[in-house]
Amino acid sequence: MLNFYQEIKLLPEEEIPIHFLWSKVYQQIHLGLVAMQDDQGRVPIGVAFPEYVQGGRSRLPADVDALASRSTEKFGVLGGKLRLFAEHEATLSQFNASHWLARLSDYVHCTSIRPVPEKPVGYATYQREQPKASKERLARRYAKRHKLSYDAALTCYQPLTQKPLTTPFIRLESLSGGQRFCLWIKKTAVEKPSKGDFGSYGLSAVATVPDF
Repeated sequence: MLNFYQEIKLLPEEEIPIHFLWSKVYQQIHLGLVAMQDDQGRVPIGVAFPEYVQGGRSRLPADVDALASRSTEKFGVLGGKLRLFAEHEATLSQFNASHWLARLSDYVHCTSIRPVPEKPVGYATYQREQPKASKERLARRYAKRHKLSYDAALTCYQPLTQKPLTTPFIRLESLSGGQRFCLWIKKTAVEKPSKGDFGSYGLSAVATVPDF
């Protein structure tokens, strides 16, 4: 069971928008989790986004609504808070979120480590969602298959069945190659807690975190 948590509140400013701050904060959290990986790439800390909204501006809390863009009716938002969960208080102390976020200290507030409420509202999994191949990638395949130029393939190839993801995402940079990519994060509410492994982004398709 995940018995302890620490909450990180993002403090965006006019020149530091929330999406940019999420990129910087989560990149640092990821670095810290990588440092705690075991030989199988597992980490003892899971993450949650208590202000997560799958879409629909009307469901946003009042203090989050100001952070949301006009597209929230189609696309979800993460809100402005991140929670780190662990079974033992010592695990979160060892992780030391304030250390990893030290250079962002003006833009985040880390609470003390606290016990999880005895009766949370529910439980949820937060997992990475992989989009289908982009139109550009599909066009490159189409060009190669039909011996066309990329520009010609991009013009004539119009996939009609592909639906865009509406889950929230964070723009990150690969630690290995330095490429920029989107980390799409899907939340699924469940009735009962379930154990499992968390990866280096604190996400899992199986392991639940308390929802409150």
